[in-house]
Amino acid sequence: MYPAVHAQTDPHRPAVVMAGSGRTVTYGQLEDESSRLASALHARGLRKGDVVAVLADNAPEVFSILWAALRSGLYITPVNRNLTSSEVAYIVGDSGAKVLFASAALADLSVAVAAEVKPESLIAFGGAVDGFESFEEVLASAGAPLGDRPRGADMMYSSGTTGRPKGVKSRMLPIQVDQPGDPITGLLSQAFKVGPQDVYLQPAPIYHAAPLKWAGAVQALGGTVVMLEKFDAESALQAIQDHRVTIAQFVPTMFVRMLQLPEAVRTSYDVSSLRLAVHAAAPCPPDVKRAMIEWWGPIVFEYYGSTEQHGITLTSSPEWQQKPGTVGKAMIGIAHICDDEGNELPAGEIGSVYFERDELPFEYHNDPEKTAAAIHPQHGTWTTVGDLGYLDEDGYLFLTDRKSFVIISGGVNIYPQEVENLLTMHEKIFDVAVIGVPDAEMGQSVKAVVQLKEGVEAGPDVEREIIDYVRANIATFKAPRSVDFVDSLPRTPTGKLVKRELTRRYEPQGV
Repeated sequence: MYPAVHAQTDPHRPAVVMAGSGRTVTYGQLEDESSRLASALHARGLRKGDVVAVLADNAPEVFSILWAALRSGLYITPVNRNLTSSEVAYIVGDSGAKVLFASAALADLSVAVAAEVKPESLIAFGGAVDGFESFEEVLASAGAPLGDRPRGADMMYSSGTTGRPKGVKSRMLPIQVDQPGDPITGLLSQAFKVGPQDVYLQPAPIYHAAPLKWAGAVQALGGTVVMLEKFDAESALQAIQDHRVTIAQFVPTMFVRMLQLPEAVRTSYDVSSLRLAVHAAAPCPPDVKRAMIEWWGPIVFEYYGSTEQHGITLTSSPEWQQKPGTVGKAMIGIAHICDDEGNELPAGEIGSVYFERDELPFEYHNDPEKTAAAIHPQHGTWTTVGDLGYLDEDGYLFLTDRKSFVIISGGVNIYPQEVENLLTMHEKIFDVAVIGVPDAEMGQSVKAVVQLKEGVEAGPDVEREIIDYVRANIATFKAPRSVDFVDSLPRTPTGKLVKRELTRRYEPQGV
C-alpha cells in the first residue's frame, strides 16, 4: 500500500507531524515528494536491488526517502547517527549505497563520512552541507513520475558477535498498491485494526528498525505519525494529549522515565485517547509493566521480534498478567523450539527459538555463511537469530537468554565483542570481558571486567582512563559505565571466555 491511495482520497490529511515544531507533511505532499524523488533516483541510474543510505535526525524527509525507495524497488539503509564517522562510513560502504541522504543537522558527521566513502550521489536536506546536492533542488529538477515499479524493502544493519555490523536484507514482496504488503503492515491492520482514524506517536530515533517500520506501516494504512524530535518523558505525554494519540510504541526505559516524573506532573496529562501502548526491544521489568498497566489500563501490549523480522509474538495485558514473563504467542510465523541438532523440543524445554515462514524472510548482506547458520538444518524456511527460550503448553513463548550476550541498554543493542576488541589492545590491560549488568533505569548497563597487566595499580584513575579510551574510539553509548578489576577471568583450558560464569556474579541475588 502506498501514499498515493490516501493522497487520492484525502490529500490534506497529515501523514507526519513533528511534535516540537508542528511541521506537518500531508499525504498529498508525501505522495508528491516521494514520487518525484523516485523519478530523480531512476534518472541517476538506480534500479531494483540498489541501495540508498540515510543519515538523519528525526525529520519528515526520512518518510519521503522511505517511500521513494519502496516504490522503486530499492533497499533503504538508515544509519545510526550516534556512530563515529568511520563506523557510518563502514555501513555506507558495505551496503553498496549509491546515494547517501544526510540531514544538515548532522553536517559535520556527514562531511566526514563523505570524505571516507564515495557514493555516486550525496544529497542533503534541511539546509546546506558542503559537497552535497540540495534535496529541494533534486526534487525541483525531477522528471515525470514513473509507471509501475517493483516494491523495495529495508536493509537494516545489526552488529554480530564479531562487532562488525551486518546488513539484514528483508525479502522484497510483490507490489500491492491497495493491500498491506509487508508483515508489519499486515499485523497492524489485522491485529490492531489500524486505519486512517489512528494517530501514532513515534518517540524513538527513526533510524532504528521498529520505529521506521511501524511508522511506515501506519502511513501505509492512512494514519498520522506524530514524531518527537527527541524523546523526553513529559514531551511524550504532552504529545499524546495535544494530538489525541491513539497508538504509541515505547521501549521499557521510556516507561521508567515517565514513571519517574512527579505524580502530579504525569497525572496532569490527559492520555485517555490511547487505545494501544506497545513496548518491545528489551525485557520490561515486571514492576514497571504492572505500574504502566495500573496507570494506562489494560492497553499495554508487548511484542518480541528482531531486525531480521523472521517472526513476531504478541501478548496483551490480560495474557501477561495470567502468564507473567511471557512475550506472547506467534502472530507472524510459527514458533518452534529446537536443540543444537535441530530436533524439536516439547513444551517447557529450553532451546533455540525458530520461526517457520512460507519463504526465507531475510538474508545477511555479503555474509552467506551467517545466513546459512540462521537456517534450520532440516527445514529451509525455519530461521533463528540465536535467542533461547521455551514454549508452554498453550503455545506462549518465554525467553531465557539473549543471543551472544548482547547488552540491551535503553532498548539499544550493544555488542560486547566490539568493545572487548578495542580494550584488548590497551597498554594497561592484560585481559578483559564486557558484559551487561542490571540497571534500574536502562535495563542493562555496560561493565568492563578487567585484569590489568603486572605492575599496573587498579583505581579510579585507571577506570576513568579505560572508559575515556573507549569513548574516544567508538560511539560513546557503547562505552562502559563502570569497570571492575579482577585477578583473572574465567577461561577454559583452550582460552575461551566462560562469560556465563562471569555474568552470574552480577545477577541479582534471590531471583
